[in-house]
Amino acid sequence: MNRFILLAVVLAAVACSNTPQTGSEKSLEEIKSDGSIRNSEIIRSPVSANEPLDTVNVAKMAFEEEDFDFGEVDEGAVVEHTFHFINTGKAPLLISSARSTCGCTVPEWPKEPIGPGESGKIEVKFNTRGKKNKQTKPITIVANTYPATSKVFIRGFVHPAEGGQETQ
Repeated sequence: MNRFILLAVVLAAVACSNTPQTGSEKSLEEIKSDGSIRNSEIIRSPVSANEPLDTVNVAKMAFEEEDFDFGEVDEGAVVEHTFHFINTGKAPLLISSARSTCGCTVPEWPKEPIGPGESGKIEVKFNTRGKKNKQTKPITIVANTYPATSKVFIRGFVHPAEGGQETQ
């Protein structure tokens, strides 16, 4: 039993070693000192950032509107809206995901990088089947921005179907 504990301790010590295993690998300090790492790489990989976060030379999303009110609709309607934005930052914008709080709200986003000054759009479809009364659905966008998440909202009022039956 003691041999297994000793083996586990030795393996843990070797696995957690910060020294490179081969001569061709560089430590983070060596990479930073030779100038081969840029701020944009640190932003995209925050685990390698030991310095203050660069919030100037990053991608930034500026939405034309962050809140869309669809008014009043009958239950079963599918509400569609497009959120337009511009990358007002200094680095290409890459959206890694966009999601809502439930499967009734489905966003589509650009998968390719959006350069500084370029525009893009996030299309959202909200299926009101099974939803009643006041509704607010947030869409959370995760990108290489600071902060890393942005939110837009789709909201309105859904009139229940007559007789309490869902419409198809």
